[in-house]
Amino acid sequence: MTNRREFLTLAGAGAASVVLFGCSSAPAQPPEKFQVTMSDAAWRKKLGPASYEVLRHADTERPYSSPLNDEHRTGIFSCKGCALPLYSSKTKFDSGTGWPSFWAPLPNAVRTGSDGSFGMSRTEVHCRRCGGHLGHVFDDGPKPTGKRYCMNGLAMNFTPGRA
Repeated sequence: MTNRREFLTLAGAGAASVVLFGCSSAPAQPPEKFQVTMSDAAWRKKLGPASYEVLRHADTERPYSSPLNDEHRTGIFSCKGCALPLYSSKTKFDSGTGWPSFWAPLPNAVRTGSDGSFGMSRTEVHCRRCGGHLGHVFDDGPKPTGKRYCMNGLAMNFTPGRA
């Protein structure tokens, strides 16, 4: 049987080892710098409430709520925050998820990072020019990449024409 003093000593040693050794990780990366930056108030004014929450605070729109999910014309999907072309309609497919989905972004259009929200491990996709949150990428897409870039329609604009 452990007495109170032994218990407190062991608990203290355990807590100290977690603090000293258990929390070690890779050095923190400096925050990513983006070409397009604005104040929070300017983003809010430019984007409107719903797009602001998605692009600047990584919110997710309701599935099947975006008109871009049913957009099937030839054209380009671009970032609503900075107008950077992100996806060609040539790579769009119906994933059945309720969000516009693509099997590949345009070259040098997006960046990815780890997202551990909601107790899940996912890969976040953001605009490489303004850092706006676009959605997530998964490994269950069609050929040729096997990727599913599941994007929020509120984060993008569509321009019909050349893809």
